[in-house]
Amino acid sequence: MTPLEMSISELKQALTDRKLSASELADASYRRIAETDERVQAFLTLNEEGAHEQASLTDGRIAQGEAVDILAGVPAGIKDNIVTVGLRTTCASRFLDNYNPIYDGTVSRKLRDAQVVTIGKLNMDEFAMGGSNENSAFKSTRNPWDLERVPGGSSGGSAAAVAAGQVSFALGSDTGGSIRQPASYCGVVGLKPTYGLVSRFGLVAFASSLDQIGPLTRSVEDAAHVLQAIAGYDKMDSTSADVSIPEYAEALTGDVKGLRIGVPKEYIGQGVDPKVKEAVLAALNVFESLGATWEEVSMPHTDYAVATYYLLASSEASSNLARFDGVRYGVRADNPDNLLQLYHESRSQGFGPEVKRRIMLGTYALSSGYYDAYYLKAQKVRTLIKQDFDEAFNQYDILLGPTAPTTAFRLGEQIDDPLAMYLNDILTIPVSLAGVPAISIPCGLADGLPVGLQLIGKAFQETTVLRAAHAFEQHTEYHKLRPQL
Repeated sequence: MTPLEMSISELKQALTDRKLSASELADASYRRIAETDERVQAFLTLNEEGAHEQASLTDGRIAQGEAVDILAGVPAGIKDNIVTVGLRTTCASRFLDNYNPIYDGTVSRKLRDAQVVTIGKLNMDEFAMGGSNENSAFKSTRNPWDLERVPGGSSGGSAAAVAAGQVSFALGSDTGGSIRQPASYCGVVGLKPTYGLVSRFGLVAFASSLDQIGPLTRSVEDAAHVLQAIAGYDKMDSTSADVSIPEYAEALTGDVKGLRIGVPKEYIGQGVDPKVKEAVLAALNVFESLGATWEEVSMPHTDYAVATYYLLASSEASSNLARFDGVRYGVRADNPDNLLQLYHESRSQGFGPEVKRRIMLGTYALSSGYYDAYYLKAQKVRTLIKQDFDEAFNQYDILLGPTAPTTAFRLGEQIDDPLAMYLNDILTIPVSLAGVPAISIPCGLADGLPVGLQLIGKAFQETTVLRAAHAFEQHTEYHKLRPQL
């Protein structure tokens, strides 16, 4: 077993026992990137000098007998829409090609405080708008399981880096499924926490009422450790929830006896690949064997989720991206004749096609005469979708279904069909609209490609979601499967 194949707790033990150093771990990470990233294309910016400096500090503390965090010395990647002081943050957009933040986002600071070694910034769909990683202005990340297929998006670079063994974990952001869907496609664990559990301060906003930062890891236990480090109230984020943070790793007991599972019939119906459905039903048999019970349940407003999401998310994107005007930061058009031309040319040159599409859709939905017909109605449907979850959780502890209706599709297969691309998130979007936590874990292979199982919990009940996911993981071998690069 190579160091980067070890779990976070195993790494902590090896570092504490001085069998391994943080500097050696960082070197191993950069070697793996050198071996594989020309094919995978996961990283946009590497942080070699900063990483080795952090690793040396950690090694010094351990040598002096100081107690260190469980994440100390662990190599990690950060999605490139989370600001990192002095480390280029582009959102995979030409608009921010030259942006070097002067401050850390809250999660970046928390990882720094935990002495995590930040290896670099990871590729994504531009401004987190996309489901395949093909909307990056710089490169298209490839799925390590099949280099001719997409890794998912928008956190495709984060998922691919973990699946390829380049880092021990990565941070991503999830607006409508952008952690869970790439986790499913790349055969890793992806956790979207409850909205408000993890601070959004320093996350470049796409849709502020939906965006949430979370971890991508190779095991549920690792996800629990990373969530422990990044969760918590932050006065810098007005949407941050002031709730107590439990010890997430302590919830991983393996005991799910008596757990009540609801299976939304809309999540395993028409449009779901038969082999994906087969893997999900097999997972239910595992839970039954462990003493859990399950029943089919209806989520009647699921059919409206995709339309609701794209109206709301695009409207918020239209507002959030208005700040990118060529005046304050980012690219600026050369030699404009006037201020309006500066705005027009800077935004035309800086934004890619998908970002422009969503800005136009959102601006239209918010415009006079259309606000009530589109945006306001979408907000009302969002409430109905949330009520579906509230009613289901009156009867069940978790909801279960596939993360995505299919396995990873081929590069270029859907890039010219926005509607087909949007429908890939049909099973993750309702969760985001409701603001509840969900995790994607590997539950099998279909034609040699990973299938993701989505477990959905009540708001701020990450412990239940993690406990169920960990129990499944402990009684299967799917999380141990690795792509052959």
